[in-house]
Amino acid sequence: MEKIFKLREHGTNVRTEVTAGITTFMTMAYIIFVQPVFMSAAGMDFGAVMVATCISSALATFLMGFWANYPIALAPAMGHNAFFAYTVCIGMGVPWQTALGAVCISGTAFIILSLFGFREKIINAIPRSLKNGIAVGIGLFIAFIGFQHAGLVKSDPNTLVTLGNLRSPVALLSIFGIVVIVILLALKVKGALLIGIVATAILGIPCGMVKYYGLMSKPPSLAPTFLQLDIAGAFNMGLLSVIFIFFFLDLFDTIGTLIGISEQADFIVDGKLPRAKQALFSDACGTVTGALLGTSTVTSYIESSAGVASGGRTGLSNMVTGGLFLVSLAFYPLAKMIGGGYDGLYPVTAPALIIVGSMMIKNVTKIEWSDVTESIPAFLALVIMPFTYSITEGIAIGFIFYALLKLVSGRGKEVHPILYVFAGLFILRYIFLIS
Repeated sequence: MEKIFKLREHGTNVRTEVTAGITTFMTMAYIIFVQPVFMSAAGMDFGAVMVATCISSALATFLMGFWANYPIALAPAMGHNAFFAYTVCIGMGVPWQTALGAVCISGTAFIILSLFGFREKIINAIPRSLKNGIAVGIGLFIAFIGFQHAGLVKSDPNTLVTLGNLRSPVALLSIFGIVVIVILLALKVKGALLIGIVATAILGIPCGMVKYYGLMSKPPSLAPTFLQLDIAGAFNMGLLSVIFIFFFLDLFDTIGTLIGISEQADFIVDGKLPRAKQALFSDACGTVTGALLGTSTVTSYIESSAGVASGGRTGLSNMVTGGLFLVSLAFYPLAKMIGGGYDGLYPVTAPALIIVGSMMIKNVTKIEWSDVTESIPAFLALVIMPFTYSITEGIAIGFIFYALLKLVSGRGKEVHPILYVFAGLFILRYIFLIS
């Protein structure tokens, strides 16, 4: 393991990596149960999608860990699944087999671009202040998701969001989890996030919010979705715009996640991400594998930041996370107990997301606040992400304003040509793709 993952070089050990891998899995285990809900709305088999989600997530996570040696797990992306089911399949009337074909095509394009280092060049072209703004924005985004999952904030017709019912059982259980984690962190207890998740789950059982379903069960069949994608149909039906959107969303969600987690873990060296090509290629392979098995776009998961916050620094933690995805096929009831929700909320894992969000805010000090051409784009990127519930939108606005402010201030040469290209593409996207 030392030879493969270089634990000493990264200042970690087996115990820390195992803890980090378990923590990451627990914070993203909800996708095992949420993904089938979205995809079944498009007519897909619930059980088959669950199996496809576990297997594709495990394979992509293993590849990222072995080849790129990063503690960044992968799974079907939230938001992408909603676009797949409700916009493409239900809204446009596209069969789910054809939609899977479109996902596979976009993933294949990613593989080709990753081999030529195109996506790596994009990451390296993003300026330091914008990288840190993206990292902070993702931290706020994660915290916002955590507050929602905890029932501590809720929608409001007048102000969009407002304080949730703090007396509700879900909110009280979530607050308990937060208190446990912050106390353990203050006492410098290793594995504080994992201990907090487990403690919250245990308390939730007698409270009726966490259900014990048993230990093991036979996994459902993958046959209803395996190799059922229709690639030819994706071209014949003129779905190039859909393929482009899948491609576009995956590109910038992945870049944003890699930057955010890498800044948090101090992986960035001289403004560049080492082994970016391997990381991006692993991500692209995950998307293609997911489409072949029967699930929507597989991408790097921002919940991996929970594992990083627990000390994960190498691909060894990914081996643990990926292994747990496979194990969850047999231990489906136990995984459902931890990752499952209660009344549409997730009080067990929400506290960890909130605390991880707080940990990622520290990068705000690395933004050049004295230079408005650096600070304003970074600020817009970091606030747009939680306000629009989209990493991609935050990156888009940040790119556009960075290019604009540098140009009008006579400092256009400071901007990498690639950033100009994508700023222009983002502007065209807003003009033609968003009504």
